[in-house]
Amino acid sequence: MNHIDNIVETDGALILGAGIAGLFTALKLAPMPSIVLAGTRPGMSGSSAWAQGGIAASVGEGDSWQSHAHDTMVAGAGLCDAGVVDLVAQEAPARIHDLLGLGAPFDRNIDGSLAVGREAAHSRARIVHVKGDGAGAAISATLAARASEANCITLLEGFHAVELAMENGRITGLFARSGLGAHARLILFRARAVILATGGLGALYAVTTNPLEARGEGLGMAARAGALIADPEFVQFHPTAIAVGKDPAPLATEALRGEGAVLVNDRGERFMTRIHKDAELAPRDIVARAIHRQIVSGRKVTLDCTTAIGADFAHHFPTVYGACMAAGIDPSITPIPVAPAAHYHMGGIATESHGRTSLPGLWAVGECASTGLHGANRLASNSLLEGLVFGARVADDVRGQLATGAMRGLPPAPERFASPAPPHVLRGAMSRDVALERNEDGLRTALEVIARLETTSTEPALLNMTAAAKLVTAAALARTESRGGHWRSDQPQTMAEGTRTFMTLADAERIAANVEALPRRARK
Repeated sequence: MNHIDNIVETDGALILGAGIAGLFTALKLAPMPSIVLAGTRPGMSGSSAWAQGGIAASVGEGDSWQSHAHDTMVAGAGLCDAGVVDLVAQEAPARIHDLLGLGAPFDRNIDGSLAVGREAAHSRARIVHVKGDGAGAAISATLAARASEANCITLLEGFHAVELAMENGRITGLFARSGLGAHARLILFRARAVILATGGLGALYAVTTNPLEARGEGLGMAARAGALIADPEFVQFHPTAIAVGKDPAPLATEALRGEGAVLVNDRGERFMTRIHKDAELAPRDIVARAIHRQIVSGRKVTLDCTTAIGADFAHHFPTVYGACMAAGIDPSITPIPVAPAAHYHMGGIATESHGRTSLPGLWAVGECASTGLHGANRLASNSLLEGLVFGARVADDVRGQLATGAMRGLPPAPERFASPAPPHVLRGAMSRDVALERNEDGLRTALEVIARLETTSTEPALLNMTAAAKLVTAAALARTESRGGHWRSDQPQTMAEGTRTFMTLADAERIAANVEALPRRARK
């Protein structure tokens, strides 16, 4: 057993993750004390700060929460939890006003009203932005500033959590590493409420728009502790990552297509018009697969913004403009080369309407959670919104449910701890076999790769990654249909009645074990 170098305790909440979901939860918990653990500078790390899109909410004239809810349900391809969709759509405007009160600098019209834009699969313009494509960074910075000013919030940088601590069936904290190599120390953080806000798993894929720390470790930690996981097979691939060979791939926000940018192949064909009535504004999974199939067939695809945006590009979309110019592309006069990339995980740790997981003492919020909002395919700009709505709900629940009395005992520490990057072989297998188009043979091959990796190390950080990858892959193998972000080329039909996936890591391991037991000839 590892030596525990230090124990840190709080009478309040312990929040793992300092993106928008984690910071907003901490602010909503105030004046209850909380410790927020971050790998790097709060408000700067994770996917939140990279989000170019905005936040969906029915704040525009003539819009309604019912319309927002309807669009969310349609995009979710039959798997959304209708009750969750309604509560998120209803509470969205209040969360926007919370952010305004905290100082979020949303774009405004000349008359001072909030400016709203339209994105794919929304029937109305209802997306609030910051400087066109900078909402994530601006809101993250605003929340980090407010959190740093709050006496009840302790922000700690430089910690890498590796395992949850459990005592008598209740989550009572987590183990985190500080430092590297000979200077590494294992710290036990103990709290009466542990809240995971660890983001997604896009970096488990070789081509991703996510920062490389988004590698599913929060999901993996919860799964290894026995938590119920929901809908892990549903991974959303953003259609328009900028294809310039960078890892992670810079993103060309969907708002460009909302402004009229079009997808064109190297034959000059605008191919989306024959695939969907909404063309470039079709649901993301449809656009992503259409681009993927163009590329697989030998075509190159570009996003042509020259007519729709042109000379206004640098002003309206400075983040995308900067990424393009850094790659030697002036998007105001030259179409942008694009390709799909792993972007968002609809699945995650199963939670109910207040963010509670199946493990007492553990809540989850943001992309690491699966609330039932997104179903099989997330509607554009509902991701930051989900983190805000459930951040407020988790805070309310923790205040009301917080266990009383001193914690006793000392949970066992992990045997080893480290912070390896996702192995290249894992990222390669996920991108090859568990990506936009899947099939039985590929999924079984990926499970075999994951199993081999697990035999090479007992480090909790690596096992958290492989657990997340195994859950995605096993659930994709078990779902013998195509729906939303999950597409099986060998099972292209969609069943009449959609059902959500709920599984534990033990369930995924049983699926993987059956794969290993079958001879290859029986896997067709």
